[in-house]
Amino acid sequence: MSNWYLQNGKDSDVVVSSRVRLVRNLKEFKYINKSSKEEQEEVLNCIKEIVPSLGYGLKYIDLDNIDNITKVSLVEKNIISPEFITNNKIKKAIIINEEENICIMINEEDHIKLQVFSSGQELENLMNLIIELDQKLGEMLNYSYNKKFGYLAASPINIGTGMRASVIVHLPALNLTGNLSKMLRIINNMGMSIKGVYGEGNQNIGDLYQISTNQTIGIKEEEIIANIKAITEKVIEQERLARKILCKNQIEIEDRVYRSFGLLSNALIMPIEECRRLLSDVKLGTDLGIIKELDDSKVKKLEIYTKSANLQKYLGKTFDGYEREIRRAEVIKQIIKE
Repeated sequence: MSNWYLQNGKDSDVVVSSRVRLVRNLKEFKYINKSSKEEQEEVLNCIKEIVPSLGYGLKYIDLDNIDNITKVSLVEKNIISPEFITNNKIKKAIIINEEENICIMINEEDHIKLQVFSSGQELENLMNLIIELDQKLGEMLNYSYNKKFGYLAASPINIGTGMRASVIVHLPALNLTGNLSKMLRIINNMGMSIKGVYGEGNQNIGDLYQISTNQTIGIKEEEIIANIKAITEKVIEQERLARKILCKNQIEIEDRVYRSFGLLSNALIMPIEECRRLLSDVKLGTDLGIIKELDDSKVKKLEIYTKSANLQKYLGKTFDGYEREIRRAEVIKQIIKE
């Protein structure tokens, strides 16, 4: 089975991916920001022991045993956080499976950050999976829990269920029709946070936005998922409506996406920011059925393997900045011709 980020999911024309995460801490240990290296090692050893009993094909890997390019490639896939790989003073590990749709960060801000991922809009399925995982872990570990407040965490904003959910959405048509700012305000006013994946507002390169839940205390897991799902469905509806408006002037939208496709498939040097802009148009053109030369699978590959660390993983070699721009253009041609 291919990795989740190379698959298509429900509503993949707008929803690129979904993620649900839970934070947990172990009762017998101090929080990470107050612990010694010895205590951090104890947390790692305590959790490492139970991994064989978890199933799901999960493997334990010390972060020190992962090379830098692989670490950054996981960040580029949104599987681990940038902060997780930057602080070398803390002993850390990940527990991950082959498909990479499950990744548990050990000793990030909290002792345990459980994460599950999927392509498209699969929030309810992810909630069920993470609850199942959490129950297995909870049977083998002593979680820090308070009857009044729920699961305890290093940060007060994570107390309660410890659950957050997010989706990454592709909103090029809302941007092109001038309706994006209005949609961003609506989402913020509904108690969710939304931020550009590669920048903010109209300066967001690639038209990708992450919508995330904020509340973890005083609310059930099912409510968290229902709330973000309702907002996501509204965003999908509005983006698709904006695409219909764009298609009323068929020649202009066809010209735009084919110009981007022409540059993407013929350039000899491809900087990453230009690549993101062009890929946004090309994904839109593919989703609208305008660009026949590509399918969803190839678009997914282009989105992942043009990112700097994943590009180098794909080629099995390391390159400096300028050489990467040349290699990126070559890889784009390879994927398109497959």
